[in-house]
Amino acid sequence: MSAAAPNASSVWLRRGLVALLVVGLGAGTVTWLRRPQPVAVSAVEVTRGTVEATIANTRAGTVEACQRTRLSTILGGRIERLEVREGDRVRKGQLLMKLWNDDQRAQATLAAAQLDTSRRRIVEACSAAETAEREAERQRGLREQGFISESAEDRALSEARTRRAACQTAQADARAAEARLAATQVEQGRMVLLAPFDGTVAKIVGEVGEYSTPSPPGVPTPPAIDLLDDSCLYVKAPMDEVDAPRLQPGQPVRITIDALPGRTFAGRVRRVAPIVSALEKQARTVDIDVDFDDLKAAGPLRVGYSADVEVVLDVHRDVLRVPAAAIGEGGRVLVIGADGVLAERRVRTGLSNWEQVEVLDGLKAGEQVVSSLEREGVKPGVIARVEPAASGATP
Repeated sequence: MSAAAPNASSVWLRRGLVALLVVGLGAGTVTWLRRPQPVAVSAVEVTRGTVEATIANTRAGTVEACQRTRLSTILGGRIERLEVREGDRVRKGQLLMKLWNDDQRAQATLAAAQLDTSRRRIVEACSAAETAEREAERQRGLREQGFISESAEDRALSEARTRRAACQTAQADARAAEARLAATQVEQGRMVLLAPFDGTVAKIVGEVGEYSTPSPPGVPTPPAIDLLDDSCLYVKAPMDEVDAPRLQPGQPVRITIDALPGRTFAGRVRRVAPIVSALEKQARTVDIDVDFDDLKAAGPLRVGYSADVEVVLDVHRDVLRVPAAAIGEGGRVLVIGADGVLAERRVRTGLSNWEQVEVLDGLKAGEQVVSSLEREGVKPGVIARVEPAASGATP
């Protein structure tokens, strides 16, 4: 009996220990289940690099030709000749279009004939004047010798004056005929279109036989021929009026064209408009003209392409920087500690753009900051679980 008692005590001891172990495990499990769960965040490393201060256009810009003119005849009429087609390259002074003007040509022919007649009359009248003047001189000599009377001399002088007046009248008639011929030529010039510069025909409105109408003052009418010089192109882009004080000719620009995705072209601001445009309410803009640094590198471009410009205002190189998404309100960032706990820190920033922000104070290179501040539960004091960076993502 004495040996059985210790065995019973041992059994109860073991049972107690097991019970305590079970209770401890249960309490540990509850504690583990109730612990704060890590919050998934995206993080970036504080690095050194280049930060630029830039501004971009508010609406899409447009590729424009340095020279472009929309031609219309001064007078209306039926199209008689179309010497070009859309897409043709033309030289300065080349005939593009001619309207029917047989009546004007007839008037020009008549004026030319009248001018020829007037010139012949000059020869006739002025020859007669020279003959009469020689005769008057001869009659004066005869009177001085006493062979004729003074009245005979006067008649000869009067005839010479009359003939000379007729000569001068013929010359005046000829000048009038020249003016009439020039006027008919001017009228004919109103019925033709000549290229004012070397260029490309962009558009033609009208066909042979159709009536071409000039644009009355204040009434927009499609031009007969749209001519442009596509050897010189630039970008016109609207910028927000609040950015106007920071815009200056000569500033570097990056140009992107929707029709050429993935490519960026360097350029320079050539002109800043002196006025603010208000095409829409609450949308006041200032137009800038941007030249390409190397137009040939862009390849063949079409006038009218939509384009965006990013004007570089300032550049700081080899500075601490973080993505703009990592900067919260008031210059606050969330730094991921070695234990994974998020700590709030205030930073002093410098240059910034839509992508990067320069950090002047508050962070060190190599530290990790949260770039997904908008996620629920991301706040100081929580434990963070950093998600792996997406393939191809740039920190």
